[in-house]
Amino acid sequence: MSKKDIKLERRLRRKMHIRKHLQGRDPRPRLTVYRSLNEIYAQIIDDKEAKTLVSASSIDKELREKTKSGVKKIEKSKMVGQLLAKRAIEKDIKSIAFDRNGYLYHGRVKALADAAREAGLQF
Repeated sequence: MSKKDIKLERRLRRKMHIRKHLQGRDPRPRLTVYRSLNEIYAQIIDDKEAKTLVSASSIDKELREKTKSGVKKIEKSKMVGQLLAKRAIEKDIKSIAFDRNGYLYHGRVKALADAAREAGLQF
């Protein structure tokens, strides 16, 4: 196995371990994060109805203009966290369960979570 395959397998193992215990229900939907090499995506999901309630990403129209001029990835993550929290509060979602999707709570994932907390989400 290549190093890339090993890292992916470890992330998927962590993801299954987390998802076994974490469910997004009506009072606390689940905030899940996906990060690609250059972008970051976040969704707030109601697992009971299997619906995405709110989403935000670094390629949204609102953020595309701000992130064109060489903004670092961590700064993009902070902007996405703030935008997601703003949209969630508009839909009257204040408390969530954080699903890091198997990624380590470090770097871009941590920046997104901290920005969402500062913008008013509780988790």
